[in-house]
Amino acid sequence: MLKQIIQNWNQYCRDENFVGIGSTRKLYRVFDYVIKVHLHPIGYKQSKKEFEIYTSMADKGLEKLLAQTYYVDKFISIQKYYKPLELKNNQSYEVKVEEYRHLIPNLFEEVLEVLDKKFDCFDLVDSSNYGLNNDGKLVFTDYGMTKSLYEKEWVPLAEEGILPQIHYDFCSDCGIEKELRMYGDNDIDKRCYVCGKE
Repeated sequence: MLKQIIQNWNQYCRDENFVGIGSTRKLYRVFDYVIKVHLHPIGYKQSKKEFEIYTSMADKGLEKLLAQTYYVDKFISIQKYYKPLELKNNQSYEVKVEEYRHLIPNLFEEVLEVLDKKFDCFDLVDSSNYGLNNDGKLVFTDYGMTKSLYEKEWVPLAEEGILPQIHYDFCSDCGIEKELRMYGDNDIDKRCYVCGKE
């Protein structure tokens, strides 16, 4: 099945399979896999980093807390699918260990420290970077953005309006207050993704 997805990934990337979008990658679910389509070269760098991290963590026996990355090329990566955490008030939120203790698996804080100290990972506490395993425990699904990649490449492109930043505001079409993708300070298109702004 994995080989078939890799060879024919375009045919699976349809609206009915869509599960999420970030600033550099767009996600589609196919059975127990997620296809991460790279919208920008930074997305490709994130996916390569996830593959590197997963492989390294597997050598240490810590891979169960990370979504396995099976395949990466310039266009896509394929990872194990985990159900995303639900938004709160139409936005992501910070996962605080004490507040979400019921979701925290064993070795979570150890893995968090390794991702931070050894791999320079960025934004590890945002709920949009996690999924839930079959036991209802957190799994890292988006762990390829490093602090240096963020500061040196992502931030300048976001400031130029090339990559979107997330702002919480009312959508001008549906009127719902939610996370909007905004491209620089001069972007006046306040539609949400559902209303057509990608």
